[in-house]
Amino acid sequence: MNPRLITTSGAIDVIGFNYHHQWVKDVPQNFPGKPFIFSESVSALQTRGYYMMPSDSIFVAPKQWWLPYTDPTFMCSAYDNMHASWSSTHEETWDVVKHTPYVGGQFIWTGFDYIGEPTPYGFPARSSYFGIIDLAGFPKDSYYMYQSEWTQQPMLHLFPHWNWVPGDYIDMWCYYNNADEVELFINGVSQGIRKKSNHNYPLSAISYPLCTEYHVGWRVTFDPGEVKAVSRKDGKVVCSQTIRTAGAPAKIRLSKDYVGRETTFISVEVVDKDGNLCPWAEDLIYFISEGDCTVLATDNGCQTSMERMRVVATPSNPYPSAQRKAFFGKCLVVVSGHGSLTAKSATLSPDVIEF
Repeated sequence: MNPRLITTSGAIDVIGFNYHHQWVKDVPQNFPGKPFIFSESVSALQTRGYYMMPSDSIFVAPKQWWLPYTDPTFMCSAYDNMHASWSSTHEETWDVVKHTPYVGGQFIWTGFDYIGEPTPYGFPARSSYFGIIDLAGFPKDSYYMYQSEWTQQPMLHLFPHWNWVPGDYIDMWCYYNNADEVELFINGVSQGIRKKSNHNYPLSAISYPLCTEYHVGWRVTFDPGEVKAVSRKDGKVVCSQTIRTAGAPAKIRLSKDYVGRETTFISVEVVDKDGNLCPWAEDLIYFISEGDCTVLATDNGCQTSMERMRVVATPSNPYPSAQRKAFFGKCLVVVSGHGSLTAKSATLSPDVIEF
C-alpha cells in the first residue's frame, strides 16, 4: 500500500513500525505530520551469563526467519551482539530512538523472557531469548545499558565474569554514566583508558567495535586474580567495580530479592569460600521451609530447563520437594507466608534466611 494513501485518508493517528529501523529515515517523507513510535523493537537474543567471542562480531540467528538454527549450547550471547534476522541489537535500536527527534519511543521486545516463542532454538528451548531480564527475574547485561542511559544515578557495570582459562583472550565490556572515561586494571596493572565514541551507527554486522556510544571495551588476556574498572569525571573517581576469580563452589548464599505483600522472592547464589559468585556453578539445591511458609516456585533463568517451576502438592504427592539447579551460579525461589527457608546441597554449606 502507498504510504501516502494511509496518511491522506486520516485512518491512522500514530504511525508505528515493528522492527525495520532502517526505514525510519523515510518517515517524515512518507507520513508527513504523523507522530511515530516503534510499536515493537529490538528482539535481541541473550542468555544470562553466556558470552560469545569475539564480541566485536554480530551473530544473526537464524539468518532468515524461516531457516532452522542449531547450536549445541542452546544459548545466545549475553554481549549485545546477537539478534534475529528481522531485528537488531539493543544499542543499534536505541541509537535510532535517541538520535531521531521524530521517534517518540519504542516498545522493546521484550522486558522479560517469557514461556513460548523459543527463538532461535526449538525444543528443548521452552522460552524466548528476547528479554532484558531472564525468566527468574535476574537482569541480563543489557539491562545496565538502559540504566546507564535512563538514570542520573551514577552507575558502572563491568562484565563478563573473571573465571576463564589462563591465556585466553577475553572481551571485557563496561556500561557507565556520569563519567568521562573508564580505566581497566588486571591485578593492579592498567589495561588502558577507554571513552565512549561519538555517534557511530549503523554498525557493520562484520565489524562491531569494542567501544561505542553506549559501552567501552577491552580485549585482554585472562590472568587469575581480579579485574577492576574505575570511572572518572574531571579526574575524580565516580564508580568502581571489582570482579575476582572464584574458587571452587563452597557454600550457598541466600538474600531477599523482592518482598511483597504475599510473596517473597529469594535470590540463591553459589559462592566460593570467600563469597565470590561461582559463574559456572550448576549445583542442585534443595529448599526446606519451616513455620507458616510455603515454597511456591523456583527458577534459574535457563531457557532450556525442564525442571518444574511451580511447587504443587497433589493427593499422591502431598509434600513435594522444592529444588532447582543453579544456572551460571544463580537460581531463585518464591515463598509465601512467614518463617524460614533453608537451602541445602550435597556438596555445599547450607544457608538459612528468615522472613
